[in-house]
Parts: sequence; C-alpha cells; structure tokens
Amino acid sequence: MTNQTSLIKLLTWLSPAFPTGAFAYSHALEWDVAAGTITTEPTLTTHLQDTLSHGALWSDAILLRLAYRGQNPHDLAQLALSLSPTPERRLESTAQGAAFAKAALPWPVESLQNWGNSPLPHPIALALLAAAHDIDEDDTTLAYLHASISNLISAAIRLIPLGQSAGLRCQATLEPHILQTAQDSQSATLEDLGTSCWSSDISSMRHETQYTRLFRT
Repeated sequence: MTNQTSLIKLLTWLSPAFPTGAFAYSHALEWDVAAGTITTEPTLTTHLQDTLSHGALWSDAILLRLAYRGQNPHDLAQLALSLSPTPERRLESTAQGAAFAKAALPWPVESLQNWGNSPLPHPIALALLAAAHDIDEDDTTLAYLHASISNLISAAIRLIPLGQSAGLRCQATLEPHILQTAQDSQSATLEDLGTSCWSSDISSMRHETQYTRLFRT
C-alpha cells in the first residue's frame, strides 16, 4: 500500500490542477456529442466503460505497468505511438506526457529529465516518476485510470451539457469498472495490448475536421 508521503505525491501528480492541459482533450467525445451518439448519462457511461475495457485506457494501463517494471520505456513509447489510431490520439497522449514531465521537475527523475525530444506518452511518464519515487504500481495504475475517466466526464459535462449530479452518478457507476481494468492489467503482457473501440476511433478521425471545436481532440 502507498504510504502517506507517496500518496500525497500521487494526488498532486494526478490532480486536475497539475498542468498537463488535460482539460483541452475530450478523446473525441466532442464529435460524438455533436453527432448525437452520446447525449445522455447512460450513453456516456457505456462509452466510458468500453474505453476502460476495450479502448485506449486498457492499453495505457498495460504500458504504464510495463514501464513501471523496468521494460525499456523508449521501446514502449514507440509501441504506444504505433498503437495510436489517429494523429489526435497521439497528440492527446504525447502532449500531456511532455507537459507532465516538465511539471514534474520539482520531483527530479533522471529518466524523465534525460528523455530527449522523442515523444513521451503520458502513462509512461507517470510510470517512470512513480517507480523512481517507490510509489505502489497498483495504486499508480488505479489513480491514472480514475483521473482519466474523471477528465472525460468533466469534458462531457461541458459538452452535452450534463449536470454535475449526472456526472457524479456516472463516476460512481464506473468505479467498479476502473477497479476491474486495473486488476485485469496486473497480469497483462505486450500480447494483451490492443483496442476494439472502432466507433471511438472513427470519431477521433472525424473530429480532426469538425467545424467548431472546443477541444484539441
């Protein structure tokens, strides 16, 4: 279990106030709302559940764990980029990863400081920082998934629009699914990487040319 000193670091790094720019990304929710496929609490909840179980967050959880365990992070980063189905998905992860590494300078980690100019996916950046500070792998994975879902719900509240109460109900409903994805990824390997959220991927492609956009993705 994470001790209090480690916990406060983890809470800081995954706080909405930590300057990764997460508020600017909707993971293509903006297109789905405009297209009328996600307009209610139930449709949002189902969509996010699929993102956890079969989408980008599933792969993120595996990549985070493998990087935490010491597998070559540059190789994992290249693999993560190759798995990105669209330029926007790549931007969403790498822009936040670069911002995260920059913001984390007060907690110096050599592997992050010496990363260089190559793209750095967000889950890998977090894994390197957490491992260097001996923060529990399971807690780190769970916190990453929770923060990611919370950010997407926040985007949906602004886009649909969805009330705060509905957003909180969605968050509560997804708690067991966040826990399940974190648990399932414990024994996952590179062979388990992959997604099957084709509708979400297509939405990400269409968002690139959406006429009016509030979000970068």
